[in-house]
Amino acid sequence: MIRRIFKFGTKALLIILLLFALIIFISFAYHRIQLNKESKNIIPIGQQVNVNGHLMNVYSEGEGENTIVFMSVGGTCSPVLDFKTLYSELSNKYKIVVVEKAGYGFSEDSNISRDIDNILAETRQALILAGHSGPYILAPHSMSGIEALYWAQKYSNEVSAIIGLDMSVPKAYEALKINMQLTHIIAFTAKVGITRWIPELSESDAIKHGTLSLEEKELYKKIFYRGTLTNAMINEIKSIKNNAKLVSEGDVVDVPVLMFSSNGEGTGFDKKDWNKIHTDFINSIKNGKIIIIDSPHYIHNYEYKQIAKEIEVFISKLDE
Repeated sequence: MIRRIFKFGTKALLIILLLFALIIFISFAYHRIQLNKESKNIIPIGQQVNVNGHLMNVYSEGEGENTIVFMSVGGTCSPVLDFKTLYSELSNKYKIVVVEKAGYGFSEDSNISRDIDNILAETRQALILAGHSGPYILAPHSMSGIEALYWAQKYSNEVSAIIGLDMSVPKAYEALKINMQLTHIIAFTAKVGITRWIPELSESDAIKHGTLSLEEKELYKKIFYRGTLTNAMINEIKSIKNNAKLVSEGDVVDVPVLMFSSNGEGTGFDKKDWNKIHTDFINSIKNGKIIIIDSPHYIHNYEYKQIAKEIEVFISKLDE
């Protein structure tokens, strides 16, 4: 009797595994077919430049004496479209530039190390090749705050100010636990196309709350399906704690900083702890100001009009 039950259980398990493998195969095949169709309609928005053997996308619009460089959070599939709602409010007064790092948006993926020096070197080179020169006003969102701070530490003559869009600072990574196993599982589900069966996953804050057109929303979704947790993104997540530690050991930044801090939703912290991390940072530098915004982590897709007005006031004081 026990032997029969064991045999039945083994056969049932084998059938389940075969069904699972079949589902994965069908999903992957459908995903590849859709990617091939979608690739024909994905035309880069911006200028493609060759950096470190891979193409990076640099988008710019607007004119003005001040150049604002938008820097995206880790994992944002399309920085050019993600920031569009905010930079559209600013490009009538300033030159705005969005650098899409390796593995992001219209840029090619890369397996090159994502240590802070490599990331910064590629960003700086991409800007130069695209014809943009400093000094820059850096506008980092979330994880890219580490890169912006390192930039100000190492090349202070290239950075005139930092505008933190709910940006991360080194303190945020001291106790934060990063689940790389879960990250790899999510990356696998994206590569085999399972994310296509859950449409809500492609509905980013830029799509739900920003001012993107219908065409731009559809383009964002197509980029999401082909560029979720790329190799470069995963390696960047692996390196973030070491990168943050390196910045924490450096000099205190000596440039004006305007920091917008969210309610913590989407950061892994509650509002009180997240705001305290930002407030402590602002209090540690010479010329800093913090504005609390009661919205989730992608604040630039929620309170973009308020943020744009505060940025204009901030920059006007820099020019005095």
